[in-house]
Amino acid sequence: MVKLSRYDTADFLKTDEDIKYYLAAVAEDNDPALTAHALGAVARARGMSQLSRETGISRMGLIKALSGDGNPSFATITKVLDALGYRIDIVPKANPLLTDDTVSDNPAMDQRPLEAVSADRRSA
Repeated sequence: MVKLSRYDTADFLKTDEDIKYYLAAVAEDNDPALTAHALGAVARARGMSQLSRETGISRMGLIKALSGDGNPSFATITKVLDALGYRIDIVPKANPLLTDDTVSDNPAMDQRPLEAVSADRRSA
């Protein structure tokens, strides 16, 4: 009989770079349950007990909140991200009608970094 082991993403998150790319990929899906699950995997990779101390949230509370079935509060998500060295950035969704170098008259639709948009607006 073949014995299979349980797959755990945390086993593959060995470096800070692995974690950075994993969280960036998950963020692209904009799925709250997947985000909570991904943060749980990162927490297991980094050490749930340490994260518990840094956030002030009990270990069991973190395990429950960051499971695929958990429903963590926004405050919990931000505490966990802060303890892991991350933050939430709010950016517009990609607009398929605009290319990266397309400048829109509507600042909300401009896909360039805010610094570039601000510089163009000041010089106009």
